Amino acid sequence: MWQDTAVSRKLGLRYPIVQGPFGGGLSSVDLLAAVSNAGGLGSFGVHHLTPAQIRELDTTIRSRTNQPYALNLWVSNHDEGGLSLTAEQFAAGIERFRPYYEELGVEPPTMPARYGQSFEEQVEAVLEANPPAFSFVFGIPSARILEECRRRGIVTIGAITTIDEAVAMEAAGVDLIVATGFEAGGHRVSFLAPAEDSLTGSFALIPTVTDRVKTPVIAAGGIADSRGIAAALMLGAQGVQIGTAFLACQQSSASAPHRRMLFDERSRYTALTRVFSGRLARGIRNRYLEEMTASGVAPFPYPIQNWFTGSFRKAAGEQDRPDRMSLWAGQAAPLLRQHDAGELFAALVQGTDTLLGRQAG
Repeated sequence: MWQDTAVSRKLGLRYPIVQGPFGGGLSSVDLLAAVSNAGGLGSFGVHHLTPAQIRELDTTIRSRTNQPYALNLWVSNHDEGGLSLTAEQFAAGIERFRPYYEELGVEPPTMPARYGQSFEEQVEAVLEANPPAFSFVFGIPSARILEECRRRGIVTIGAITTIDEAVAMEAAGVDLIVATGFEAGGHRVSFLAPAEDSLTGSFALIPTVTDRVKTPVIAAGGIADSRGIAAALMLGAQGVQIGTAFLACQQSSASAPHRRMLFDERSRYTALTRVFSGRLARGIRNRYLEEMTASGVAPFPYPIQNWFTGSFRKAAGEQDRPDRMSLWAGQAAPLLRQHDAGELFAALVQGTDTLLGRQAG
């Protein structure tokens, strides 16, 4: 049976289906619980939360499900030059984005003490929470952290975009590897080479990685229905991670305009860009993306660019202005059909049963 794999056994799942972790407030307890209670692995991206918020969130999750789930962090949470700005640089940033603040009626933000969270502080909160699984992107945690996870019985899940990263992840002793092809929506999670130089598609990445490492591989990128699951398993993956299809469900914390756009014909037109956050990410093309790309102005490094654009992107969602939002979406968005996480999960299982049952026969 396709459900019985090294991934499902390691995580204690009925089905080797992982809900992609969404950062920046797009994850929700409702979505995580729906997936975990259906037999998959629900996930929550916590890289934007303080340690106290992480601990509080974990308590809430445990009140909604007694099934396995994962908390997700960004190991590398700032790029070179992304920790601080001079007063002059900050003032220049405000002027760069002032037209968007004014258009959306947002008061320009004041200079913060810092632009993002500390991974070192966050990961201690995750260890204290002791979730069934800890997934991470943009790097590999230290040997001390991985050993502490093993000691506590926390399954570790690391994301890669190249063969070299997969080999490094296995050498570090990570339990499961997520191989994410460049079709995936949201941020490219490369860490050994620039993201622009790490753009291998899923159909090439999955079999080349599974041929090189013994660690079980979870396939991600371009998987939105049962055909994608069946293909990934046939290519050697032991599980799949699905992001965009779950993001489009009513249980996610994506705004109504974002979810609507995922079902819009325009979802077929995506681009990889740094203009929203400062890191390379795939989203639906819109006016902001086109304007900032055409301007030729280099984005600030992450997380400063993300901080500057965050306030007006949030206002755009509240005002039903998808032309000014970051509309994260993978290339498989045109395949989306279900708006409810339970219905989506059931369709994924039933369809894969049919496809792989037919293949076995």
